[in-house]
Amino acid sequence: MGSTRTMRLWGPWSLGVALGVFMTIGFALQLWGGPFQKRLPGLQLRQPWAPSPGPAVPSCPPRQRLVFLKTHKSGSSSVLSLLHRYGDRHGLRFALPTRYQFGYPRLFQASWVKGYHPQGGGTQPPFHILCHHMRFNLKEVLRVMPSDSFFFSIVRDPAALAHSAFSYYKSTSSAFRKAPSLAAFLDSPRAYYRPGARGDHYARNLLWFDFGLPFPPEMRTKRGNLHPPRDSNPPQLHVLPFGADPRAYTLDPNALFHPAPTAANGPSQTSSSATLGLGSSSFIQWNLAWLDSVFDLVLVAEYFDESLVLLADALCWGLDDVVGFMHNAQAGSEQGRSTVSNGGLTTEDRPLTARARAWNNLDWALYVHFNHSLWARIKQYGQSRLESAVVELRARREALAKHCLVGGEALDPKNITDRRFRPFQFGSGKILGYVLRSGLSLQDQEECERLATPELQYKDKLDVKQFPPTVSLPLKTSRLLSP
Repeated sequence: MGSTRTMRLWGPWSLGVALGVFMTIGFALQLWGGPFQKRLPGLQLRQPWAPSPGPAVPSCPPRQRLVFLKTHKSGSSSVLSLLHRYGDRHGLRFALPTRYQFGYPRLFQASWVKGYHPQGGGTQPPFHILCHHMRFNLKEVLRVMPSDSFFFSIVRDPAALAHSAFSYYKSTSSAFRKAPSLAAFLDSPRAYYRPGARGDHYARNLLWFDFGLPFPPEMRTKRGNLHPPRDSNPPQLHVLPFGADPRAYTLDPNALFHPAPTAANGPSQTSSSATLGLGSSSFIQWNLAWLDSVFDLVLVAEYFDESLVLLADALCWGLDDVVGFMHNAQAGSEQGRSTVSNGGLTTEDRPLTARARAWNNLDWALYVHFNHSLWARIKQYGQSRLESAVVELRARREALAKHCLVGGEALDPKNITDRRFRPFQFGSGKILGYVLRSGLSLQDQEECERLATPELQYKDKLDVKQFPPTVSLPLKTSRLLSP
């Protein structure tokens, strides 16, 4: 743990300076990955529906110092809801932004945390959870959170992510705004995309951007990005593609630039853009190895429930702590399901899927890497044990939905009159939300409200809880009392 803690003090930008040195010693970064977190002997649900405060017989203390990198359009709002609820229930202190994001799309700065005081600026209560939107910047994060915090995030297949991002950010990204459709954009992306243009970070390698990783020289928009030496004999990656059975196989590094066949989508077609070879395999491997040294767990949206079981296990939480509802989902996606929707991908979309993965080749590298690491972790956890826990989790979610919600599912925002539960509407699609059933007991009402409250309203609730407004005289009265 000590070496990993030290490694976290390095960022990909400063590590890039030493890239050539480390390349000569056989890619020593592959040794950085720490052991898996210790496992719970079992995950039990308490019946009836009322949640239990935690494991019945804890075998380890629950982890409560958490850093969650909330990536865009990857099911991260649903994870954020779990963290909001857990921290609220246990009286934990959140590192909150002044508004709703930490200066995004700029790299995170500790000074943007409300109530943060640098060393020497006086005493302050510790923060337990840092989880709102930011572009990851480890050095600044470690000014706010201890280095032994549990770091985790979530990734999604870039083809599905592209569908969701195009719909959601069409008015924000200049590249998306100029394109008549996602298909037209992916047919000729360079006709619309300009590196560094306003909002165009949403249009290419959004995951890579959110993780705060440096871009290869071919994509750089700022000075100072190093051009890493190309490795003429790069190592192969062992990955698990989306939709495949949970077993590893060998993927040629070129597949990071031309997506490999998958069981779900069939043989991919080589992109017509042969110039997408952005960055060497060594450059990608370097950054993935650095992420492995920092993040204790990376969830995969397409295996959302499996990821939640592993998260509960790694944090020594009860399964009830990770049971929740989907949030910030657009109408038309598969609601009430255990996984994030594939963004409407069908077998007819195979060429589009291949182009999306090739255009977002750095995100594809992230995805296949963490997809593989997730299934490696599942293998260690135990496949049958995991399947049993997933069945319990889904049954629990369904029971909660029936108990708490009108219709037992997410609803069109036009049906949500209570502003506390109406999600913020953005983009071309409708963002679904929840309506609570009437007649709930006070205890049930409180817990159902936690489950149904959207992220913006919950952030405001936590803000008021941590920073109660001071009672002061109105301005006019003050003036009357002034000399």
